[in-house]
Amino acid sequence: MHHRTVPYGSLFRRAPDASDSFIDLNRLVTILMRRARLIALSVVVALALGVLYLVFATPLYTAMTQILLDEDLSRYAEEAETTPQTSQQADTRLASAIEILKSGRLALRVVDALELSENETILNPPQSPVSLAKSWVKSLAALGSDGPAPSAEAEAEGRRQKAAAMLQQALGVERVARSSVVAVSFRSPDPQLSATIAKAYAEAFFAEQLNANVHASEQASAWLQERLADIQQRSQAAALEVERYRNENGLTAARGELMSEQQLADLNSQLIVAQADAASASARYNQFRAIVEQGPEKAVANATIPARQGDNSILQALRGRYNAVVKREEEITRAFSADHPQATALRTEKEDLARQIYQELQQLTASYRNDYDVARSREVSLRENIEKVAGSNAEANRSSVQLRTLEQQAAALKTLSDAYLARYEQATQQQSFPIAKARVISDAGVPTAASSPSRTLVMGLSLVLGLMGGGALTVLQEMRERAFRVGNDIRAVLGLRPLGYLPLVGARKERAQPARAEDGGTEEGDVIPFERMTRIVLDAPGSAFAETLRHARLASDMMLHGRESRVIGIVSALPQEGKSTVAINFAALLAASGKRTLLIDADLRRPSLTAMLKPAPQAGLVEVLLGQAAWNQAIKVDRRSKLAVLPAGGRAGAGESHHPNELMASAAMKRLFDELRQTFDYIVVDLAPLAPVVDVKTFEPLADGFLFVVEWGKTPSPLVRDLLAAESRIEAKIVGVVLNKTDMAALPRYSDFGAAEKYRSLYDQYCTDSVPPVRMREKGATVKAGQSQRA
Repeated sequence: MHHRTVPYGSLFRRAPDASDSFIDLNRLVTILMRRARLIALSVVVALALGVLYLVFATPLYTAMTQILLDEDLSRYAEEAETTPQTSQQADTRLASAIEILKSGRLALRVVDALELSENETILNPPQSPVSLAKSWVKSLAALGSDGPAPSAEAEAEGRRQKAAAMLQQALGVERVARSSVVAVSFRSPDPQLSATIAKAYAEAFFAEQLNANVHASEQASAWLQERLADIQQRSQAAALEVERYRNENGLTAARGELMSEQQLADLNSQLIVAQADAASASARYNQFRAIVEQGPEKAVANATIPARQGDNSILQALRGRYNAVVKREEEITRAFSADHPQATALRTEKEDLARQIYQELQQLTASYRNDYDVARSREVSLRENIEKVAGSNAEANRSSVQLRTLEQQAAALKTLSDAYLARYEQATQQQSFPIAKARVISDAGVPTAASSPSRTLVMGLSLVLGLMGGGALTVLQEMRERAFRVGNDIRAVLGLRPLGYLPLVGARKERAQPARAEDGGTEEGDVIPFERMTRIVLDAPGSAFAETLRHARLASDMMLHGRESRVIGIVSALPQEGKSTVAINFAALLAASGKRTLLIDADLRRPSLTAMLKPAPQAGLVEVLLGQAAWNQAIKVDRRSKLAVLPAGGRAGAGESHHPNELMASAAMKRLFDELRQTFDYIVVDLAPLAPVVDVKTFEPLADGFLFVVEWGKTPSPLVRDLLAAESRIEAKIVGVVLNKTDMAALPRYSDFGAAEKYRSLYDQYCTDSVPPVRMREKGATVKAGQSQRA
């Protein structure tokens, strides 16, 4: 009945805010301002703890000395010039020096030098309360594990080791920036003792370096001397073995080489020259032979003789005359003809010259053949000599292989002997001139002021920790915040239209007697009589409470426009959210405006409105639905507002309404509302909560719209969202959401910058009325259900 295809709330849904995808600074500032008290309390507690720490902490004094690690200090004792160190090598050297200063061996040296094993300030320094508590616990735990008493020597060594351990704990060693300076600091309750121990550490470091240098030099010298004697003996024996082997095998040498090797090298050089000469003679012979083999006719025309080979003057003259005759013949032939007598004579002369050139080429070819035969014979002879010399040198070569091995061994041992001799001399010099490669550049002075605890640091750290703790608590509180606070929460979570805020009525001043709340609970706070609670819109028509209900009426009129009679259900998700108070005042507002208005208490399970009526009604909705009474006889009318009220039921109805959902979905209920629509302009129905029972779901077809009541700061938003998501038909008819029991003073703290809630103080200038103050009832008075709201 009266279903809508488009949900009312969908008209007011908004697109997600782009700021949700990143940090919303406005929201963050709002949260910080809202939780300012919590953060301030956390900061105060942290600062108080910091002050307590400063009061009970033992002041410590720090003395510092600075040591420069300088390689140049030992340059006068070193013969060779040292190469500059790389940055990585320098860092490694500094790190090693720092670890030496932190070592237990150096701490024991300082303990022995200053006899600190008997110093109670070092062995048993003043402790903080926490440290004292820990030591007492350890002492109690050690009572049951007593063993045999240690000897005097063991006890003295134990005190010595403990003093060294305490020195290591109080010692500070660090590199100064990127320099080669190491800062050594020591802190203790005694300023004079701090300065003394810092100086002793520098002296112990120098002594440790000198002792390490001397000890290393002594060990190196002894080892080098032993190795040097052995290597020299082996080198001498290797040299003697080389000479013996050379003499036994007759391996004479000149200029560092064997005689046979030199002879073989000379023959190879001559063979290379002979091969070159034979190749050159062969090339000349083959060239001229190819020319001669062409015949006398073509010998002159086709033969090409290189200039370097054409050294025969006769041949060159003949070729010159031949070329001149050829040229003259060509000129006569062009000028006259080929049959001219002079041309014929020239041809005869040309043939005679060609024959002479051919004869000369034959003689040169025979001469080059002889040269080739001589060069070839010389080459063959040299090859035979080389083979003879190579055969005789093979044995010498096999012997020279062993000789070279012996010579290499002897040379290696000689080189090793020279190197060890140089290293031995260097180690001896360094042992004679031990110099530490460090010096003090800043002596440790007696501190005049305590370095720990630092008041500024402690208080600053306390402030930071307080802010961090406050921030963590704020995050925890915000993560636990799951209730509706501002209208934007309604839009973002539910996608519905927020209609405004109903202020909290009454204040927590003293504990009232246990009372049944309007939806079946107990509450604490000021008690407001029923007459006052139901007449807020009448007694204070200019209040913010009444203005919000007017907004709800306007929204209902807009959404339900076109209907002559409108059925509006007042519903909430949970009990005790104040929906009955809202229903009474909303209906009273409609009735006071001159509209025919009926208020029905349809919460048949816990009829709080009916319980407010005096005297108790004899008939109501249940009796009407059961046919035991007419609806016009069961209605009660308020004289002031002209509001008609139909209670849930009388005594008979209260005892028989075992199935309220069946009554709500019955045909009698439908007929009743059909009749009521003919008489009234507005029918306001106070329904049961949506979460625990199904009454609202069964009543939904009869309603034109629902006014949803949510308790400010209490009703869980996921619960309401899930309920409405599961009941889409109810969600589709919701005209808006009212935030009830709102703390108007705290409301601005939950809104973003620029939101409407920030300007509530300005809006209140238009609210001419306020809810009149209410006197407390006498002690022991009984409070009816639904007569108060809880903050």
